[in-house]
Amino acid sequence: MALCEAAGCGSSLLWPRVLLFGDSITQFSFQQGGWGASLADKLVRRCDVLNRGFSGYNTRWAKIILPRLIRKGNSLDNPVAVTIFFGANDSALKDENPKQHIPLDEYVSNLKSMVQYLKSVDVPENRVILITPPPLCETAWEKECLIQGKHRQHSLTRPSVTTHSWIIKPSCKLNRLNLVVGEYASACLRVAQDCGTDVLDLWTLMQKDSQDFPSYLSDGLHLSPKGNEFLFSHLWPLIEKKVSSLPLLLPYWRDVAEAKPELSLLGDGDH
Repeated sequence: MALCEAAGCGSSLLWPRVLLFGDSITQFSFQQGGWGASLADKLVRRCDVLNRGFSGYNTRWAKIILPRLIRKGNSLDNPVAVTIFFGANDSALKDENPKQHIPLDEYVSNLKSMVQYLKSVDVPENRVILITPPPLCETAWEKECLIQGKHRQHSLTRPSVTTHSWIIKPSCKLNRLNLVVGEYASACLRVAQDCGTDVLDLWTLMQKDSQDFPSYLSDGLHLSPKGNEFLFSHLWPLIEKKVSSLPLLLPYWRDVAEAKPELSLLGDGDH
């Protein structure tokens, strides 16, 4: 059968999708061993998993771009699940990082606004999963800041015993604090409760029962391979209940009719 003939046969094959919307922790999630890559592997031939992560973004910017990612009236724009994963940048300290910092009350308002927008374009609350920011390992993040040269402040330490001269050593004034991140995580939980969405409380889970949460982080802020695995293991049950009814798309190869494959591949059966 020629391709032009096949194009006129069978219905258009709509491929469901899961949308991952967030900051760098989402953008990096398709790297080897990333939680988004694991999700895509788990859902292969059932869903496309779209990475819409934007490194460095906060909820103020996210709220602005969300309507450019999903619009009403297009069946391809109607995901079966959406994750909203912001807060690591919003919770940056205002005095040290004013560009990314978002006040707590605005963070709450922005999250609610995004959930409400999704509802307005036919993505109901039961398809949405909010994810809190992970905890911050301040010691590791301080080292990362120094490595990247983000903070060029210096401090004087005690004189050298041999030279009796003052030693100039670089110092880093943290632009994030774990306690503050926790406030944003708690606010995310309240939004989920108010809006009726699912929520993954990563900040609490990673620190529960005195776990070694720094091992979940590569630089004190972003996820390590172990952290990606941890996030995926807790996110999957929330995603699974939203996609459990989706079939495998197109027949298994052993089930394709040998003599006339078009009977299998252009029919209504999707699994």
